[in-house]
Amino acid sequence: MNQIRLYDTTLRDGSQAEDVSFLVTDKIRIAQKLDELGIHYIEGGWPGSNPKDIAFFKDIKKVSLSGAKIAAFGSTRRAKITPDKDNNIRTLIQAEPDVVTIFGKTWDFHVHEALRISLEENLELIYDSLAYLKEHIGEVIYDAEHFFDGYKANPAYALKTLQAAQEAGADCIVLCDTNGGTLPYELPAIIAAVKKSVSTPLGIHAHNDSECAVANSLVAVENGIVHVQGTINGFGERCGNANLCSIIPSLVLKMESPCVADEQLKSLRGVSRYIYELANLVPNKHMAYVGNSAFAHKGGVHVSAIQRHPETYEHVRPERVGNVTRVLISDLSGRSNILAKAEQFNINLDSKDPVTLEILEDIKELENKGYQFEGAEASFELLMRRALGTIRPYFSVIGYRVIDTKRHEDEKTLSEATVQVKVGGRIEHTAAEGNGPVNALDHALRKALENFYPQLKEMRLLDYKVRVLPAGKGTASVTRVLIESGDKMERWGTVGVSDNIIDASYHALIDALQYKLLKDQGR
Repeated sequence: MNQIRLYDTTLRDGSQAEDVSFLVTDKIRIAQKLDELGIHYIEGGWPGSNPKDIAFFKDIKKVSLSGAKIAAFGSTRRAKITPDKDNNIRTLIQAEPDVVTIFGKTWDFHVHEALRISLEENLELIYDSLAYLKEHIGEVIYDAEHFFDGYKANPAYALKTLQAAQEAGADCIVLCDTNGGTLPYELPAIIAAVKKSVSTPLGIHAHNDSECAVANSLVAVENGIVHVQGTINGFGERCGNANLCSIIPSLVLKMESPCVADEQLKSLRGVSRYIYELANLVPNKHMAYVGNSAFAHKGGVHVSAIQRHPETYEHVRPERVGNVTRVLISDLSGRSNILAKAEQFNINLDSKDPVTLEILEDIKELENKGYQFEGAEASFELLMRRALGTIRPYFSVIGYRVIDTKRHEDEKTLSEATVQVKVGGRIEHTAAEGNGPVNALDHALRKALENFYPQLKEMRLLDYKVRVLPAGKGTASVTRVLIESGDKMERWGTVGVSDNIIDASYHALIDALQYKLLKDQGR
């Protein structure tokens, strides 16, 4: 199979996604990560469209990249203007990128309705623009916009547009499924027709409106495409672009196309999370290969099998893409789940140990009440250690009180918490205010305990989720609170359930504090 060249457009097409926006500094950092991953082309943006992209092309010149080429994106010249007079074309050259990518119209419908010119004039736009750019830039890529729709509407004309690009000297012609409506079974015949008409290397640029962008990209490679465009995490307008986080490992691990090195592939999950972080978005845990749930096992039969042979329920080894096997704990769990978790926490359990069965029954009873341990592994470890009697009683809470006060209608509600905790033989009685009752309770507990355990000052509450269970009971419903806490070293999740939201939060907070002290002690 041919060497596949990867072309990332996260910084341009990806930033057109709803809720995604990158600062110039973000774009520089992302480009460096993509370079480390082994991406061959990084499309930095459209320098003629906004000041941010102009700044990127200026600043990226100061960065030393190991192998990636920086591409600038733009369109063919405007009608009635020669390329040397077209501001868009001139701006592309002035940006001094390694590569220029321009798009042109392939669909006769767009030529008539969007450009309002003749089909012959459009061919001239494509040829003139590419020929002029080739005189000034070493490598020029042509994106045939709406190619598949254009081919299905008027195959003869769609192919003529590609021939114009080839005659102008384009280094690669990219077939774009701009509306994302093409299905995988349609590609082989269309690509075969294209290969009979042009000899220039071909690329694919797929959108995900039919949930087929990754599949279309892989089918295209199977049919001789050598250049694949996409974005990290599938970011993009509408339903997104082809997701390189799925395409890359599929090419390397399943199609024997080593587009990145094995060590670079191991960084894939890290790159995915990094870009989610800079986009300020919550990672999709169910994403193939790199998601938190991609190699997570919940059913007891599955867990028992993967412990003997991981390939029974894992299509690739997660370590190859920087991920890990995770064993989830729920009312579907069997002994194998408990034993796998115990091993992860360095707890010595035996399948015949009565404590194992006791933990299993406790979990099922607690989950029946509304507990969920899949996002609260710290609470689960504490549960196991309490059953084994191997956890030190760092502190006990004698009692607490939380008061919300609103003196006037136009004033902010004031929250105050008072707690009594016992550490050893000493009792500490403290009060603290907070931004809401849970925050006040968190502050009061810390204030009481930090004199005894100064390391708690490092701990932060990172996320707080409330779920009402079951639905339909209104204010009488049971509440489940999931809290994510962290310090400089790691993050951990804890859970509390009660028909009182403050009490549920209290239990999750206590587990979070206990876990911090446990892990700092070295378990």
